[in-house]
Amino acid sequence: MRAARWSAEHPWRAILAWLAFLAVAVGCAVAIPTQETTDADYRVGESGRADAMVTEAGLTQPDTENVLITARGDHLDPAAAEQAADAVASAARDAEHVAGVSDPQWSPDHSAMLVSVELARDSEDVTDLQQTVRDVQAQYDGLRIRQAGDVTIDDAINERVGDDLGSAETTSLPVTLALMLLAFGALIAAGIPVLLAVSSVAATIGVMAPLSHLIPSDQTTSSMIVLIGMAVGVDYSLFYLKREREERAKGRTTLDAVEVAAQTSGHSILVSGGAVIAAMAGLFVVDDATFSSLAIGSIVVVAVAVLGSITVLPALLVKLGRWSDRPRVPLLWRLNRRIGRGGLSRRLLGPVVRHPLVALGLSCLVVVGLAVPALGMKTHSATLDTLPTSIPEVQTVKAISVSFPADEGASANVVVRGDAASQPAVEAALEDLTDRAVATGHFVASGRGVQTSADGTTSLVVLGMPYIETDERVNGAVRELRDDLVPAALGDLGGEHAVGGWAAEDLDFAEHQQGRLGLVIGFVLLLTMLIMVTTFRSIVLAGVSTVLNLASVCVAFGVVTLVFQHGWFHGALDFTTPGFVIDWIPLFVLVVLVGLSMDYHVFVLSRVREHVRRGLPTRLAVEQGITDTAGVVTSAAAVMVSVFAIFATLSMIEMKMMGVGLSAAILLDATLVRLVMLPAILVLLGERSWWPGRPERPRGVEISEPDPAYVLSGR
Repeated sequence: MRAARWSAEHPWRAILAWLAFLAVAVGCAVAIPTQETTDADYRVGESGRADAMVTEAGLTQPDTENVLITARGDHLDPAAAEQAADAVASAARDAEHVAGVSDPQWSPDHSAMLVSVELARDSEDVTDLQQTVRDVQAQYDGLRIRQAGDVTIDDAINERVGDDLGSAETTSLPVTLALMLLAFGALIAAGIPVLLAVSSVAATIGVMAPLSHLIPSDQTTSSMIVLIGMAVGVDYSLFYLKREREERAKGRTTLDAVEVAAQTSGHSILVSGGAVIAAMAGLFVVDDATFSSLAIGSIVVVAVAVLGSITVLPALLVKLGRWSDRPRVPLLWRLNRRIGRGGLSRRLLGPVVRHPLVALGLSCLVVVGLAVPALGMKTHSATLDTLPTSIPEVQTVKAISVSFPADEGASANVVVRGDAASQPAVEAALEDLTDRAVATGHFVASGRGVQTSADGTTSLVVLGMPYIETDERVNGAVRELRDDLVPAALGDLGGEHAVGGWAAEDLDFAEHQQGRLGLVIGFVLLLTMLIMVTTFRSIVLAGVSTVLNLASVCVAFGVVTLVFQHGWFHGALDFTTPGFVIDWIPLFVLVVLVGLSMDYHVFVLSRVREHVRRGLPTRLAVEQGITDTAGVVTSAAAVMVSVFAIFATLSMIEMKMMGVGLSAAILLDATLVRLVMLPAILVLLGERSWWPGRPERPRGVEISEPDPAYVLSGR
């Protein structure tokens, strides 16, 4: 409140200070290079140790590109295919950044030919090779010659992710502005929340540059900053503006209205900002480079948005005065005034307040029905099947896996490090291990043999698997290799050994996260509960808030499971169900949902508490408090739901999962949970809601009186 009062009394200083802060932040982004995450930051468990040993020994496999040759029609001309394959191999050997080219090979059914190209170590430039493939393709109209590999598939995915996120960010801005115009009915008032949100995002991106040298920045962090920054920045401005406008409508001066808004909505913003930060801090519990980067970005953007809402926002409102309601859009202005009176919510609250037990029972049935599918949720890391088939390189890789299944199956690496003198014994043991592994039927020899580092201290053997990476038998094979085969073959050698590779990394990541979801849920709910206890001095209210948050999370998990694991609405959303939920989605949805839903939850409860402090009984305070805030909550939730729904239309299935889970959960949370379950529970509890003590009227704080219609209505 002191910050808001100072800003309101010295508006130009506050505005210039904010602009200076923005300038310094943007300058940081220009002057300080951002430290990106590296592969080493993602190492986990035994596979992480294996990867470190391979990297230190210089045994990292160079990137490989594959050129697939198939018929353009139904029949493949063998002679033409062999000529094209020879032409590709010959030209590729002369291409830049190519270390070696394999002899062309036929698929088992002779329906395709494959040429494997090994790139130069530490090189990801495939431009010359791609041109070579295009040149050969131009000479053979009857053939289809396609390229895909480590570099091209990564480039294609990164490009698609960038396009998707860019599209979401571009679309979200006009959608948010349109919703704000609907919420205020005036252009200037609609632009203020968007301006604060955009400036908060810009400042955070600048601040993240120096912070990235403490916590490396993941490439998705900037999009997370935009997503969270727009949501909270708009919400906080919305809370403040609505209350300031409400107080001005009661006849207060602009300065007095801003002070009342600071006492009430400003306090709610501080509390809800703390709750969002607490929720986002739960991502640190996962102990993962990506989640840690997302956590720090989200925390900073929320803190900046809170800072802007209690400093530059009051200053702008004082300088603009009643001009903030200009120019008005006639139709939207009248519609906004009608919605702002809470007519719809008042009609909805009537039956809830009169029959709270029935309302609570019916709403619980809906929540439980949507949450039950989450009990059968299966998670797995993203695979080739979760990528959009509209990416040509994805189609090529899938075609290669069909024609050459042995080359595209899962694999595991066995790494041994010891004395150079023991290298012959290690090589013999690894050859014996290969024979033992192949004999189980779960592994196949890769054909590369045992590879040894230049100093003779580290040896590596690659074992293929006759399974695709999503096969449930892959994890069992890796466990068998670690628990039985490797100890039996290498146990007497001494030194250090580890099993790594993509299959082992997926298993280690899954085991690393196993139990983390419950830990994060407990951490986030406990921390937000403590914030609620501290804010409202009510253990009962904090417990109710925690239960409702948990209900919203369960609904989100259930909806995601129904849609993506069981394939509901797959046609409308344009995706092919992978049969599981991508493993990082539940954690991400959890913290974002709890954090953002606490925004309007705190806002609603704060208004209810205001009426209780004035002497209203809890039942009337609940009804009027929720009616007073209904328009603001509706507008805030509409912004969140609209922004997240945009992500459900993107091509990457991870974005779809995030968008569907968050938009559906926030929609249900802002309607059924906060407008039905919350008031029903509070009415049933009555004065016990505030246990261990009823809120008292604060000393020295002036709060506007309640609507007399409620007091005189007899309700």
